[in-house]
Amino acid sequence: MHDLVIRGATVVDGSGAPRRIEDVAVSGGLIVQTGAGIGPGRREIQAEGLLLTPGFVDVHTHYDGQATWDASLTPSCWHGVTTAVFGNCGVGFAPLKPADTGYLINLMQGVEDIPEAVLAEGIDFTWESFGQYLQTLAAKPHAIDIGAQLPHGALRFYVMGPRGADHREVPTADELATMTRLVEEALNDGALGVTTSRTPKHRAADGRPTPSMSADAPELLALAEGLRRAGRGVLQVNSDFGPGEFELLRQATEHSGRPLSVLLLQSDKAPDLWRETLANLQAGRAAGLSMNGQVSAKGIGILMCFDSSRHPFLDHPAWAPLVGLSGRDATARLREDPALVQRLLTERPDTGGERFMLRMLERSFVMDDAQNYEPDLADSLGARARRDGTTVWALALEALMARDGGGLLMHPFENYAGGNLDVVREMLVSEATIMGLSDAGAHVGMICDGAAPTFLLKYWARERSVGEQIPLEFLVAKQTRGNALAYGLPDRGLIAAGMKADLNLIDFEALDILRPQIVHDLPAGGRRFIQRARGYRHTFVSGVEILRDDELTGELPGRLVR
Repeated sequence: MHDLVIRGATVVDGSGAPRRIEDVAVSGGLIVQTGAGIGPGRREIQAEGLLLTPGFVDVHTHYDGQATWDASLTPSCWHGVTTAVFGNCGVGFAPLKPADTGYLINLMQGVEDIPEAVLAEGIDFTWESFGQYLQTLAAKPHAIDIGAQLPHGALRFYVMGPRGADHREVPTADELATMTRLVEEALNDGALGVTTSRTPKHRAADGRPTPSMSADAPELLALAEGLRRAGRGVLQVNSDFGPGEFELLRQATEHSGRPLSVLLLQSDKAPDLWRETLANLQAGRAAGLSMNGQVSAKGIGILMCFDSSRHPFLDHPAWAPLVGLSGRDATARLREDPALVQRLLTERPDTGGERFMLRMLERSFVMDDAQNYEPDLADSLGARARRDGTTVWALALEALMARDGGGLLMHPFENYAGGNLDVVREMLVSEATIMGLSDAGAHVGMICDGAAPTFLLKYWARERSVGEQIPLEFLVAKQTRGNALAYGLPDRGLIAAGMKADLNLIDFEALDILRPQIVHDLPAGGRRFIQRARGYRHTFVSGVEILRDDELTGELPGRLVR
């Protein structure tokens, strides 16, 4: 008798093949049979009308710290994710020496907007080597499977000491050799890859650029040599792709013989650069190199409310008496004090921050219950202000005070230069891309994209009306088997006999994401945006049910993937 039999589901198996109605049997944590004529199970689920997919594989998260204190790994577990990979963008917490913890926390806070107090209280630093960090992760139960990558920033600081925090410092030959050795050791201990950041956008909380920003060819080749010696792992890169950058990364890829995975998105500053990067990836693949671009399911947007890390009035001198108040309490004070409201709207400080915020508000949108992630530019605050004879400041304040101070604004700052998601669709359908950039676990006070797997399916396969949709079978394959194979995880992402029984049973017509909200559930009372889902009837990890009707069951079958 099987452990579990799911009967009559609409199966989208992760291969890209057409959907089909069939039964699926699970025993011993594996899928053992699919099709008709399957015998009884100790548990049976009648799944007529429900969609059955493999569990989603999210290769771009930042749970490096959270995985040490949070068994559930929210929000990913709410959105069908059964495998999460972190250590991306060159930031993380191993290897380290006891004196390094402050700097690595400062770096993570600056790059990924995870508050210092949260990390300092939440993480019990009991390791030094990357292998010891993996052992710490493996010893803690989790709802979903996790995998970790070796971050270049932590490696550089460990090997070079305080010099390593300065990206302008060049490692010695001995230091390069040590980096190579530690990369090889980490990969052999179970790291899924090595990651680096080469963008000036990434800075520690104290303002210093990320330590790997300008690493030159010898240093990148030292990482590549570690990958080559280990014969496993991915090189993951966040770069702005300036002149000569891709050639340098191609050289590292050729040397390592291992896959290259780069972030691929549209920047407002260079809205066509992503096409050049994609063309380079396609040329590399045509030449026999393993390369892909990690793409998002939507525009990447900053969320602003009175309780978030940033909102339009936070730096205004008149806001000073409201600092520290909840959105509800701040709104109550504003309603009692029209003079304060008038000051916020009419006294405009002449500062760079003020001008930057004005530019943001011009292309910001009210996030109402409809949650339109592809809004018309005619509905932006700037367009509305000009049309209605008012100011973006007045519209912003009105929006933020709505819902008793729970109003939201959304500013799409990447993947939205044209005012629609057509470029995102182009990225999604390319054979040279995989799903990434959910950044789950990071940017907790400003960005809430951990719901990306749910958005991917519900919007692109069902809801989009302002442009072309994408077939459901293609999207499921992209988020499951495509990601699994790209990161060397061939045992998952496919509904077939012998595969790991990571499964989602979904009410596809009801599938939805709920409105983002601020909660204070991190260590030290830290705040974050979360976004729940609706429509996940059952999620299984290795055949164990972790989610039922959108709520966690408390089961913790997740394991460290090495």
